Amino acid sequence: MSRPEILAPAGNREMLGAAVFSGADAVYLGLTGFNARRTAGNFTPDELREAVAFCHARGVKVHVTLNTLVYDRELSGLADAVRAVAAAGADAVIADDLATAQLVRSIAPTLHLHGSTQMSVHTPEGAKELAALGYDRVILARELSLEEIRAVCEASPIEVEVFVHGALCMSVSGQCMMSAFLGGRSGNRGACAGPCRLPFDASAGLKPGQPGKACHLSLKDMDYIPHLRELMDAGVASVKIEGRLRTPEYAAAVVMACRAVCAGQPYDEKLVRDIFSRSGFTDGYLTNRNDGKMFGVRTEADAAATRAATPKARELFRRELQRVPVHYELSGGVEDGGVKLTARDDDGHRVSVYSADEPQPAQKDPLPGIERALGKTGGTPFVMDGLAAEPGEGGFGFLPGSAWNELRREALDKLLEKRSEVTPHAVQAFEMPTYPAHTVGQLPALAARFANAAQCPADAAEKLQYLIFPIAEAESIPAAWRGKTLLELPRVMFGRLEQKTAARLDALQDAGFAGTVVNNPAQLRYTDGWTLYGGLGLNITNPMSAARYASLGVQGMLLQPETALTAMQAVAPGVPTAALCYGHLPLMLTRACPLRNVRDCGKCPGGGTLRDRKGRDFTVTCSAPGGAGVRTVFNPVPLYMGERLRELPVDVAVAAFTTETPARVSQILDLLFNAQPFDSEFTRGLYYTNN
Repeated sequence: MSRPEILAPAGNREMLGAAVFSGADAVYLGLTGFNARRTAGNFTPDELREAVAFCHARGVKVHVTLNTLVYDRELSGLADAVRAVAAAGADAVIADDLATAQLVRSIAPTLHLHGSTQMSVHTPEGAKELAALGYDRVILARELSLEEIRAVCEASPIEVEVFVHGALCMSVSGQCMMSAFLGGRSGNRGACAGPCRLPFDASAGLKPGQPGKACHLSLKDMDYIPHLRELMDAGVASVKIEGRLRTPEYAAAVVMACRAVCAGQPYDEKLVRDIFSRSGFTDGYLTNRNDGKMFGVRTEADAAATRAATPKARELFRRELQRVPVHYELSGGVEDGGVKLTARDDDGHRVSVYSADEPQPAQKDPLPGIERALGKTGGTPFVMDGLAAEPGEGGFGFLPGSAWNELRREALDKLLEKRSEVTPHAVQAFEMPTYPAHTVGQLPALAARFANAAQCPADAAEKLQYLIFPIAEAESIPAAWRGKTLLELPRVMFGRLEQKTAARLDALQDAGFAGTVVNNPAQLRYTDGWTLYGGLGLNITNPMSAARYASLGVQGMLLQPETALTAMQAVAPGVPTAALCYGHLPLMLTRACPLRNVRDCGKCPGGGTLRDRKGRDFTVTCSAPGGAGVRTVFNPVPLYMGERLRELPVDVAVAAFTTETPARVSQILDLLFNAQPFDSEFTRGLYYTNN
């Protein structure tokens, strides 16, 4: 087993210092404006350069997060951000949007490219696809078991990074729209307000309109530190600590714990728990125990424990870890009028300093004392790793201890300064492409997505341009419909579902379907022979990523529903685009089941509801019982644009039906076909915002 990189959060300069001093091998941090933690301190381009100099001097890598969805008007700024990262000499960019990946590869191709967990990669084929797209590392979704992580590591042609400690989002990263649609702050844009930590109550017996009180969407923090040796054995290249919004003491405590376990040593479990937890930790995903014990909230007792533990944790980074080997070479002496001390590191840096005083003849061998003086490297990142001594005529002679200490300090200061010199990445000339705008004012064609075949009215099927059904419904689709039917693939696939879905696609190849809807980059790998359309899971928000997907064979694409109409207009990739015109939006896609707080799978009818603090009910559906399935939490108020279809700057308007009865589906389709106002409460979503 080789020890994985320990990757620590650095939400600000103080946290950066704590992570490095306590022994992190790498840090990840945000550049102001384009990262998934916009409320962290983050770094300006100048501060980033200083951070890289500080880290590289100590042998620590810097990964910069540019992992949010971007809109057309932001692409030029994103290109400038890539140039700033390259100029700072950082080691890698963590990217989500394919536009970011394209800009990194076009502008600074020597920068490493890491696929963010926001890309929802959770399978071997996903890792392979990221490799084909030019990524050097995949950051896996947090929902995977040890066996699933091992399978990805064994198949992946690129490095694999996993989260091992910190907050667990209830939703699969990149597939959550709850904060955006309930509070106007998009988690996919780095501004999550954390609404899942508020009351969402699955308890039975609540009276209509009664506010929910239990927090059944709040997961405990993950803690895989006790399993680090197993993850090492699985082939994980980097273990990541979540928490850029937390404290320097938190970062130091967890880094030290990870270092200890990787070295086969005990660690202070109580300190790790006390410095931050939500009534303890969970390893439910890793160990396949997806149950109600995964859930927890931050209590006053937890906060009190943190306050008590903070001074102890602060001591962990009061002095920095000595870990950079320094090799000394000493020459000269009495007959030379002085001594020359050379210090070099393993990276080829070398400095030399000379004694200010002439050594005097020594009465005894001075070398043991010299070695002791040169070995006193405390307060620096260096540790002595050998002394090559070549005394001149008359030997080294005698110099007072203060002189040797000064030589050591001067040499190490100069070596640290040399190691701090930033090496920028070469930047290539790049001219931002211009993209045509989509026409506005034309009536888009209508398509509809149905949960099952029984939900689709036969008369409506005749008038719709496309019918979309989950692939699980394929055999139920009438032959007469198949020529306009697209089979939708799941946004996430756990366990063996990916292999089963690939086999099913092969079996359905000649069944007469019009195409398939891909919802994850992994699905581009096993859909040969199918006409491909991009679905909700691809999170397409700008023309550059849309054009990239079109170049990969996607013949049409649904734009991410957080996208405002003004931003949609800028996306015209040369293939048809689509937008939702109706639907209860899927706010969350989660492997953990909130209903497990109040019932087990064997007693579940296949779904339920969550009551929020305002008395509203959110429908929860389940794709399959147990850990292999996923749960979807839907917005109680549907999106509707029926009488404003001409304002959608797309080619196709899609109505997405989920739990509606067939009769209700017919009513809504009639409203859409006739461009009529909605007949009950609805929302326009974020279509008229300024994003």
